[in-house]
Amino acid sequence: MRELPLPLALTARLSPVVVLACAGWALTSGPFAAPPAEDGKAAQHQTRGAGGQSSSEPSAPSSTAVSKTYATAPVPCTSVSAKTITSLVPGAKAAGKEIPSTDTTVRRTCSWNALKDYDYRWLDVSFEIMASDDAAQKSYQQRVSDKSGGGAVPGLGDSAYSVVNLTTEAKQETREGVVIARASNAIVTVTYNGSDFETKKAPSTDEINKGAIKAAKEAAAALEGGHKG
Repeated sequence: MRELPLPLALTARLSPVVVLACAGWALTSGPFAAPPAEDGKAAQHQTRGAGGQSSSEPSAPSSTAVSKTYATAPVPCTSVSAKTITSLVPGAKAAGKEIPSTDTTVRRTCSWNALKDYDYRWLDVSFEIMASDDAAQKSYQQRVSDKSGGGAVPGLGDSAYSVVNLTTEAKQETREGVVIARASNAIVTVTYNGSDFETKKAPSTDEINKGAIKAAKEAAAALEGGHKG
């Protein structure tokens, strides 16, 4: 765009200043000036509203406290007793193996697996810490809706759900149980599965379901037992 000659450019820049100066004179000293306030009452009336509150003062922002019981995820590999590991995963080391996590303060998982004779068992215990109880509730409901066919588990956390499914691949059966429990703003997820490579059959639904629930109850107790924020 072609630049204005210097005098015109200065005029364009100074015009708003002139207009504002004239407006200021009209409001303060000119015909539009307000009459002087008596004993300061008019000025006080202009700056204060009902109840004596200054109309120019910003109102304090409203805030709602976020309910967050748990601040960090507990150590998952010590959340289930050595006795339970020996029972559910024969031949596995009780120490388990923690799965790498991008943020161990909010998500931690431990895994145990072993093949004894021809029986194979796998157990995962996972903790996930949400920002609030509401966030955990929404996540819980979504996970439950993704795994249909199960049922509620009474007496476990604020709410809990378990489901068992059977899969067959190359004539080998595998039965897997999943327990999802919510305790305040934490989600506990247990996955337990097994196969018999000799018979090609899977453990019974009852065995897998009870094993998963047992591990979930111990994990929930570990969460409750000393990891509150």
